Amino acid sequence: MNKIFAAYKPIGLSSNQFLGKLKRKYKNKKAGYSGTLDPFAKGVLIVAFGSYTKLFRFLKKTPKAYRATMWLGAYSSTLDIEKIDKVELLEELDIKKVKSVIKAFEGGLEYLPPKYSAKKIDGKRAYDLARGGEDFKMKSVKSHIYSVELISYSHPFVTFEAVVSEGTYIRSLADLISKSLGYSSGVLSYLERLYEGVFKYEKEKSLDIKDILDMEKNIYLGSSIDIEFGRKLSLENFRIKEDGIYYIENVDSISIIEINDSEVKYLLNKIGMDEC
Repeated sequence: MNKIFAAYKPIGLSSNQFLGKLKRKYKNKKAGYSGTLDPFAKGVLIVAFGSYTKLFRFLKKTPKAYRATMWLGAYSSTLDIEKIDKVELLEELDIKKVKSVIKAFEGGLEYLPPKYSAKKIDGKRAYDLARGGEDFKMKSVKSHIYSVELISYSHPFVTFEAVVSEGTYIRSLADLISKSLGYSSGVLSYLERLYEGVFKYEKEKSLDIKDILDMEKNIYLGSSIDIEFGRKLSLENFRIKEDGIYYIENVDSISIIEINDSEVKYLLNKIGMDEC
């Protein structure tokens, strides 16, 4: 049974714990999710069952939108509310300065991701290394901040909404904003993912995979038996012959292929278009 949808993770559960609840709800053991949300965070989580778990890397998942609240003057090694060990009382800022500093982060951004993150370092998760007390360095990453807006400022809490590229660390963005405001510390006390690309919460409504794949449809003009048996496909039998990744629609399934330098190869073959 196949199903893909936008779920809404509540605060207080890890993404894995939440997925476990959905497995029991839908009585399906084969399930996965895309884009981990920390336990203190809530919001949209892309969830798939059955063979649809193979589709995560092909989805329209960007841009992503978040609403976040920074606690200025709070310090945490995780950059969020879970490990706060110090709070400084800071002077209130002029709201015009807060707005202008936040707005200045629109555009390209290069920064170090949090050490307490799922980023892999030599095959190990950074948060596992950090919790083990190991000394390691993070490599810088690049993100694009499409828009960022101040929602409210009630000192020492600053709430903003940001629309960002995939892979952006909102905790790092909040830390950078705090430092640009002149503070040595600031952490996320609240985080909500509002949407991921075309994925918005609609009460776990099943989505048509043809609407959520981040690629163009191609037409295979040869025999459907070729796809049925996974035979080698010839470029001359495709309507679109330019290099790229495409999906081709079969009777009750789709296949994803890549055309590269006149060669055609399967990336995924015969994913059923049925639903739970």
